[in-house]
Amino acid sequence: ATVFLEFWKRRRAVLTYDWDLIDWEDEEEELRPQFEAKYSQVERVNPITGKPEPFQPFPDKLSRLMVSVSGIFFMISLVLTAVFAVVVYRLVAMEQFASFKWYFIKKYWQFATSGTGVCINFMIIMSLNLVYEKVAYLLTDLEHPRTESEWENSFALKMFLFQFVNLNSSIFYIAFFLGRFAGRPGKYNKLFNRWRLEECHPSGCLIDLCLQMGVIMVLKQMWNNFMELGYPLLQNWWSRRKMKRRGQSMENKVSLPQWEKDWNLQPMNLHGLMDEYLEMVLQFGFTTIFVAAFPLAPLLALLNNIIEIRLDAYKFVTQWRRPMPARATDIGIWYGILEGIGVLAVITNAFVIAITSDYIPRFVYAYKYGPCTDQGYRQEKCLKGYVNSSLSVFDLSELGMGYSGYCRYRDYRAPPWSSTPYEFTLQFWHVLAARLAFIIVFEHLVFGIKSFIAYLIPDIPKDLCDRMRREKYLVQEMMYEAELEHLQRERKRNGKQYHHEWP
Repeated sequence: ATVFLEFWKRRRAVLTYDWDLIDWEDEEEELRPQFEAKYSQVERVNPITGKPEPFQPFPDKLSRLMVSVSGIFFMISLVLTAVFAVVVYRLVAMEQFASFKWYFIKKYWQFATSGTGVCINFMIIMSLNLVYEKVAYLLTDLEHPRTESEWENSFALKMFLFQFVNLNSSIFYIAFFLGRFAGRPGKYNKLFNRWRLEECHPSGCLIDLCLQMGVIMVLKQMWNNFMELGYPLLQNWWSRRKMKRRGQSMENKVSLPQWEKDWNLQPMNLHGLMDEYLEMVLQFGFTTIFVAAFPLAPLLALLNNIIEIRLDAYKFVTQWRRPMPARATDIGIWYGILEGIGVLAVITNAFVIAITSDYIPRFVYAYKYGPCTDQGYRQEKCLKGYVNSSLSVFDLSELGMGYSGYCRYRDYRAPPWSSTPYEFTLQFWHVLAARLAFIIVFEHLVFGIKSFIAYLIPDIPKDLCDRMRREKYLVQEMMYEAELEHLQRERKRNGKQYHHEWP
């Protein structure tokens, strides 16, 4: 992710130079008409232009910002409520599938619960997406941004926050909360004192996380491609059908000119390439934040982008009207969002490896409790007995239902015949300490590598930097020659002596 972002900065510098936009950002941007109309009564001298212009008082700006932030938190809480509803569904479905009459469902009840939960969660995600855009418009207009770029940055940040929380909240739940508070046999924690909290699959939580990410990523890419191409196709077909009917009723068989056919195509969205940027940024998050749990994500993203490049080309050329061009030196706030995702990806992957996967428990067992504890080599046989070590013992007679014997469950707890039955063992605390130590070491190491890579890769290519310095030198030479020529003419007109040197 860091290499990608650093090379994008180099590519951005080349594009900015090719389109002669290096110094364009220095120009003063015009105010939005809505801002001028709202604050036309209060004026302040612009320190750059020296002219009076409408001014938004700080108390008004702060109050509007607080209302906007409150709206953002309300929408995020709505997403978390939807995730909680899906969790409750999974608890109810888990109980129903476990007692299902069909043997196949009864045997694989955990996969059935996860699969149906993912599909319901995806439908909730797509439903909430329709609401987010309108809410983001409302909150952004409520803030009354000063310029158009400020409006776009504020709107883009809100859309990203809404969509990111909407897409990833259920994934974060499965990665870090699923099965962590389930309790133990004989003392399970229950929601509303009715439904037992869900546990991970016996093979671990990674399979549930992988299933959740795979289904959401594939279905979302298919839905986005349909909405980008299929929906305009249907709209254009319907508009042509209505025009054909109207033409037949008027008995007008003259074919329409090309400019009128182009006018009947679908207009571009009001916010331009916002949806395209948002889709790519969310996809970047999928391919980096949980890549340790779903290594197939980058391949799916690559295949989707290869297809989408052609779909976008077809859409822009044949299904949409020609968009209005606009100059820009960079991608705006999206680059800062990408950098934030890169930082979050390091933290999240550290927690996934340390908490969600079995890497740390295996590591601790191999070095501390396995057959190779006092030996200087580490091989596969060092994990012999790991599964047995990761299982605790429960006395079935404590259930009071006439059962006898023992059962095993995944945890590090003392056996029922010990002096402290069902208390956490020393191995549990060793694993917990190793997990925390791994997170700290991993984050510092990867952040150090990120900073080192960013330092090694210059933001501007050397040949481009040389060309820019060459152009600056030539401009200075031209200014020097023009000033010298002007000074020589003045002295010659006045009859004074002059020399070929800087006055």
